[in-house]
Amino acid sequence: MPAVPTRLPADRWTALARAHAERADALTAAHRARRATGTRHPVEDFLYEYYSARPAQLRRWHPGPGVVLEPGADGPAPHAAWRWYATDDDGAVTLDLDAFLADRGDTAAFVARLLAATASRPAHTGCFGLHEWAMVYRADEHRHPLPLRLGRAGTDAVVESHPVRCSHFDAFRFFTPAAVGRNRLRPTRATQVEMEQPGCLHATMDLYKWAYKLGPAVPGDLLLDCFVLAADVRELDMRASPYDLREAGYGPVAIETPEGKAEYVAGQREFARRGAELRSRLLAVCDRLLEA
Repeated sequence: MPAVPTRLPADRWTALARAHAERADALTAAHRARRATGTRHPVEDFLYEYYSARPAQLRRWHPGPGVVLEPGADGPAPHAAWRWYATDDDGAVTLDLDAFLADRGDTAAFVARLLAATASRPAHTGCFGLHEWAMVYRADEHRHPLPLRLGRAGTDAVVESHPVRCSHFDAFRFFTPAAVGRNRLRPTRATQVEMEQPGCLHATMDLYKWAYKLGPAVPGDLLLDCFVLAADVRELDMRASPYDLREAGYGPVAIETPEGKAEYVAGQREFARRGAELRSRLLAVCDRLLEA
């Protein structure tokens, strides 16, 4: 049964939108300051370079499907001028599900399949972040202009002494040619739904990608929650990588040692737990859309 629309008076949705913008500004402040001076951050800027959402998009609050924004003294909510919103005769604004699904229905259906399939599987925690090591294996040039913590020979030795089991296509596609054959799995774009699993750090980070790709259908708080989780995961991803980030203030998670492996797995499990909750919330949004 379709959800009953929720009506928000102007003072309520105005406060929600203001609080959301303030939270988004706080989360993106450091990046915006660096951008103004032309400097880069080796860990944090990934969220803006690999993922395509801009700070201005993050600060725009959306109520989600089935929420009606009542007009205020100045007229309809600003959402009235935004894509995929409809305004009633009384000035109330809501997400136009028919218009949204006409343009983004295939995306919503794919995201729903992917998230549901991922949620149905147990978390695998034995990869130890070796995808980042495989991206520099036997290569003279690296994706990131950073020194290797163990040097080139030491880095290659770690890859050669560990089983590589990467299930995430968007990590696997960056493996060096010499590392491709070392991966026990062969993820492809076509098999993404069949292969992704909730213990994968990149699958967890990608919850943020799916949140912004669903655009105004995703409530603002959920989008920012996914962003925060992606930022936290990114830190572990790079601390466990072969790069030396100590000058940037990040101590290594030395996955070549038993202690480092244990630390990495503990982080994986905690992120899988947090990701499961956000994945469930995103699935609820997809279900609401597809019911329409």
